[in-house]
Amino acid sequence: MMMHIDVSYMLRQTLSCELYSNLVTRPTGAAVRKQIEALLADSRERSLTVIDFSHVGMIDFSCADEVVAKLLLRYVAAEREELEAYFLFRGVTDDHWDAIETVLERHGLALVLETEDGARVVGMVNDGERTAWNMVNEMGRACAADLAIALGSLPDECARVLDVLHRRRLLMRLNDGYFAVGLLGEAHA
Repeated sequence: MMMHIDVSYMLRQTLSCELYSNLVTRPTGAAVRKQIEALLADSRERSLTVIDFSHVGMIDFSCADEVVAKLLLRYVAAEREELEAYFLFRGVTDDHWDAIETVLERHGLALVLETEDGARVVGMVNDGERTAWNMVNEMGRACAADLAIALGSLPDECARVLDVLHRRRLLMRLNDGYFAVGLLGEAHA
């Protein structure tokens, strides 16, 4: 299932004000996150959700913590299949990035960010994870053996990295292959 969430729309719903587009204060961020979680709770299947900041003027650190970090933490830590949610973040500007980058670092998180040049993984990933994610994104789909050939690495090591990226919700596992979340978002955009 693919879902698109306009964060600005969620913000206006929360504040009951059509003119407001800045995400500030922790209670506001928590209210927006709870609206997003309520939409996700309606789905019992694997989902890819585009979190769109295109119409958000600015976001402060407390809202970034509530809307980005706490949302990711809930689903990255989820063990149950019905909570298998993946996210692609869109419309993130330089005005948003400082706050988002800070909360990613603080919580050791990473996310898939869609930019004009395509999707990329940002946040706390090591070089091997970033290289593996980039290769899967470039290949379109990969299993451990495919990735090992492409990277000149051992299949067991590639399997471990793919599993880590999947648990962090940066890659989606379908049958015996992995897909980059950014590639899935582009296919449905």
